[in-house]
Formats: sequence, C-alpha cells, structure tokens
Amino acid sequence: MKKSKKADDQLQKASLNTAKSTTIKEKVIEPEANKWEARDRTYYLAGDMSPLTYTIKSRGIYWYDEELGYERELKYTQNQKTPFVDEFKGDARLAHITFEDGVLNVPKSKQPLQKLLSLYHPDRNRIYYEFDPVQNAVDDMDELEMEIEALNTARDLEVDVAESVLRVEQGSAVSRMTSKEIKRDTLLFAKKNPLLFLELVNDENVQLRNVGIKAVEAGIIALSSDNRSFTWASNNRKIMTVPFEENPYSALASFFKTDEGIEIYQAVGKRLK
Repeated sequence: MKKSKKADDQLQKASLNTAKSTTIKEKVIEPEANKWEARDRTYYLAGDMSPLTYTIKSRGIYWYDEELGYERELKYTQNQKTPFVDEFKGDARLAHITFEDGVLNVPKSKQPLQKLLSLYHPDRNRIYYEFDPVQNAVDDMDELEMEIEALNTARDLEVDVAESVLRVEQGSAVSRMTSKEIKRDTLLFAKKNPLLFLELVNDENVQLRNVGIKAVEAGIIALSSDNRSFTWASNNRKIMTVPFEENPYSALASFFKTDEGIEIYQAVGKRLK
C-alpha cells in the first residue's frame, strides 16, 4: 500500500509539472495568432499621401510583449521566418519597407512582413493603415443607410423646414427659389452630405434662425448696421441686443426660446404667413 501511494504521488506530481509546462508554453503564443489569417494584404499611407516612394522604419523597432514582460526588438529581413530578433536563426539580411505611390501590397507568402506591419509596427494607424475589406464593406453599408435615411427625410420635409436647412448651405439665394427648386436642392444636399443634413434637420435653432432671416428680409424686424441689435421695423422699438462676438441670427434664435422671445417669435410667424 505504501509503495502504491508513493507511486500515485509521483504520478500526480509529474502530471502537475506537465500541466505547468504546457501552460508556460501556451503563454508565449504570438499575440493575436489565433485570429491571424494568412492572406494577401494591402497597406496605404495615411492622409491620402501618394509619393513616388516612401520608406518606413524596418529596423530599430521595439514592441512590448506583455506576456514575457519586456520589449522585443523587431526587424524586417529577407531570410528570417519571424520579425522578432530574439527568434532569428543565423545571419539576417535586412530589407527595406517601401510604399510606391502610397500603396504597399504584401502577398501572404511574406508573413513576417505582414505581422510586423499589421501587429507590431509603431507607425501603424499613424503613418500608414491596413486596408480591411470587411470593415470597408461595413463602412460603405453605414454610409449608404445614412444616405437613404437622409433622402427619405428630405423627401418628406415641409417646404419651410427644407428652406431652413437649405439656407445653411446656400444662404440668401434660397429666398429667390421656388418650392420645387427648394425640394430638389434639399434632396441633392441630403445625398451629398447626409450626416450634416440630418444634423441640421434635427437642430431646432436652424429653423428659428431661418424665421429670423426671413423676418429681416420681409422688413418685419431690422438688424442694425453694426449687427448688435434687432428692432421692430415699424416703430424701431428694440427687440434684443446681440451678445458680443456672437452671430446675430444665432443669438436671435436663442432669444426666440426665452419667455419673452416666444411671444415675439409667434408675432413674427403670424406676419410671415
């Protein structure tokens, strides 16, 4: 019984050591290795740069390995199977990383270069970025859905609201447009810049600004020559003073939302009809 128990203890100890060894071995697996896909990859210089040639660092690069707890040096070589210097075997033949016309195509056969660029290089997403076809498709879908939403919203807008939004884009020229021209240009605006269009539609100040502008154009209220005050055009009685360095129509829109301003806004609205 004693020999059997001792043998069992030794067997358990050996199993524990094996498990520990396996755990340590698993810890040094390359980051994101389980997610890594061997495929052709394309990289672009950021900011729409497209010089004839552009070379980024291929040596003197360091990456902190959280699993190992220290910085590891990386280099791009022609003959090594890894970008990590501490894993090199034999002599290393250094190579350059060069973009041509702002683009670098790396075939899946060059895994060390791909991993250096996609996982470890400090210039990633700063000087260059990797083209992601899946994310690009998602972004395209988001843009298309936003465009559809903007066009549907533009189609259903009342003319006076459409005029308010369009005035931000075209200024006082809107006053000389017919309702059909306003509807047409509103649709074009929604298609060209759907995000800004939807923001303007949902901004109540845009419509209030438009009421103020129309009231001035119709001679109902007047804006002083120094853009510092609004008055009733009929009797020159002051409506409000524009705060210093603030757009007069933005200030008027804010004023229309106050207790005193609501009455003036309603009075202006009745005269505009």
